Amino acid sequence: MLAAQLTLRLARRVGGAGDLGADVVAWDLSGVKIVLQCKQYARPVGSTETQTFNGTARPEHGADTAIIVGLSGFTSPASHFAARHNITLIGREALETWAAGEHLYSVIAGERFAA
Repeated sequence: MLAAQLTLRLARRVGGAGDLGADVVAWDLSGVKIVLQCKQYARPVGSTETQTFNGTARPEHGADTAIIVGLSGFTSPASHFAARHNITLIGREALETWAAGEHLYSVIAGERFAA
């Protein structure tokens, strides 16, 4: 899915034990490094998870674009933290749009810090 809709040069799934907060690391054709963390919680993703990702996405993984996918959305504190630290939040609706074929960059243009 990711490679087809982003036109990537390279993508790899790195999630699992010891992933240091990255489930997918990808590079687009211009060399922009994208790091995604995916959360499938029954509750909205909170500020703690967003802060943890912030502590690894750029310093550990060198992300140019840091994205958290949260299927149950995000709390208001998480959204405010993401806005202050330039972390893009993608909820279920935006993920469905991306999965339906919309280019990731078009999706995140409208979803930067969505709650």
